[in-house]
Amino acid sequence: MTSPPWEPPVAGTEVEHLLAALDRQRATFRWKADGLDAAGLSLRIGASTLTLAGLLNHLALVEDHQSTVRLDGSPLSPPWDAVDFDTDPEWEMRTALEMDPADLYARYDAAVETARRRFAAAIADGGLDRPTCTWPDGRTPSVRRILFDLLEEYGRHTGQADLLREAVDGRVGEDPPPDWRP
Repeated sequence: MTSPPWEPPVAGTEVEHLLAALDRQRATFRWKADGLDAAGLSLRIGASTLTLAGLLNHLALVEDHQSTVRLDGSPLSPPWDAVDFDTDPEWEMRTALEMDPADLYARYDAAVETARRRFAAAIADGGLDRPTCTWPDGRTPSVRRILFDLLEEYGRHTGQADLLREAVDGRVGEDPPPDWRP
């Protein structure tokens, strides 16, 4: 039996386990948001303004931010580079509701693929201990820290996506089915 691509190795290196754990969270999140129309992506629960559309767009931004600004100091990619987040801090959540679902899924998928490449290049150029951009307080985190921060972000938002998706159509489950692909 072949394991799905998001299944972490049974025994592997620290790099393999960390990247696989992140990819498992990415796959689970993407599966929770997958295949919905604009109405499904825009569903809200109770008083919360959180939506699956907003989470898709937010995590696309987070993937870009972690793999550019935080990793090596390079600027955000479009469309994020043109946004004044000081004036409109919820831009990605708000504008996600105006996007065509296919474009939203494509934006998220592209951000993940680009981040994977950027992190792979950084790891190849110094491993998990490779220093990244220095924070304003003078500390310099490692690639490991940036990846763990990204994994933590996914843990939080995948749980939120789980509740939202169940409210949309009842989809529940810990992992995508083995044959699922976005």
